[in-house]
Amino acid sequence: MAPREEEFIAFADAASSGLLGTAFLLCGDWHTAEDLTQTTLAKLFASWHRIRDKDAVHAYARRTLLNTYLVDCQRRRRREVLTGDAGWFADRAGAPHDPELRLALADALATLAPRARAVVVLRYWEDLSVDQVAALLGCSPGSVKSQSARSLDKLRQVLGDPGPDTATATELAGNSRGRKKGCNG
Repeated sequence: MAPREEEFIAFADAASSGLLGTAFLLCGDWHTAEDLTQTTLAKLFASWHRIRDKDAVHAYARRTLLNTYLVDCQRRRRREVLTGDAGWFADRAGAPHDPELRLALADALATLAPRARAVVVLRYWEDLSVDQVAALLGCSPGSVKSQSARSLDKLRQVLGDPGPDTATATELAGNSRGRKKGCNG
């Protein structure tokens, strides 16, 4: 086996469970998440020889997963069906231990549009900065902030938590007036 293939296999073994968890949060279905992860890894393998900066490979994998998910959403335009299996969620640090809460959070995420869901998952699950999420989605930081505020408001409504009012959430998100290409497109 070639050294590059061995290097890719080591990366895929280390990164696949994290990619799978992110994929599930994005799409809400285990079978689709597995397909997204497998497609992402296949795309990475095909371009592995072109990746020079191995320190950036996780960011490249995340970007590939996100692009694959968004293209899949555009292609299918179908309603999501959750399986009710959120056992993977318990393995993450900081994840709620209550199975009902895990299912409620997964159901609440399913109510968001694909790009809004991507913003929430990348921002609060993957713990990326506003600028990193904006770069991944190809939109302005202000769009990420406003999308985050609207998405969190919707999640609060779905989960029955009144939280701050809409104006306060928008102020907290630091909504910018100068708009570039939005995240909704």
